[in-house]
Amino acid sequence: MFWEEDEDETIKRPEDIVDLAFSLVATQIPVEHAYLLSQAVERVLPWLTDETGCGLHQIHGAESGNGWQRPDDGGAMYISKRTKLVLRLPNERVEDAGVLTGQKLDLDGYTLEVGKANVRLLNPVSTIYARYIITDGDESEEQFLEFVSEQLQEIGIRCKKMMCGRTHTIRVPGRELQARSLMLADISKEDSLQLQKLGLGRGRNIGCGLFIPHKGIQRI
Repeated sequence: MFWEEDEDETIKRPEDIVDLAFSLVATQIPVEHAYLLSQAVERVLPWLTDETGCGLHQIHGAESGNGWQRPDDGGAMYISKRTKLVLRLPNERVEDAGVLTGQKLDLDGYTLEVGKANVRLLNPVSTIYARYIITDGDESEEQFLEFVSEQLQEIGIRCKKMMCGRTHTIRVPGRELQARSLMLADISKEDSLQLQKLGLGRGRNIGCGLFIPHKGIQRI
């Protein structure tokens, strides 16, 4: 019998780039809130957009997996008490970002009160997911995945298992951006952390290009 176990890929979770998760007090926010949230946060943290390593996750408080359904577009969505406002930041900016606590952010008439924050270290899992990767808009799934593969190779990452979702529209003043969700599976822990730190593509200030852990598809 020949039996070879997977190598132990134990790796220290990094502290140079972290997620800072703020509690929230609100019941509803606009479904199309990416730009509104970005502008509201940047009024308090004007350095957020231009600083390397920074990003702002969109708020997803009404997930179908939790018994809620997030509307596709327009109107407002409900958020739960467990919903967080999450910023991806260099560790040295955590203290600076703490001034968000106690702020009341106006999102087109909906008030978002920001509470206390907790630091979350990035998790080196083998399956990661980005809700929004900005595309050219008229790409097929195959063209999009080929583009992603080329972008990954440029930063030294090779991924054999990728899956993308349907196109989603993100509205900003004067234009509409097209984005797709993207899941990468069976990547190394080092590559997982690198992608979570670097992101992929543009629009990190409106929640694009940011990777998070995903449960993935288990092997049978």
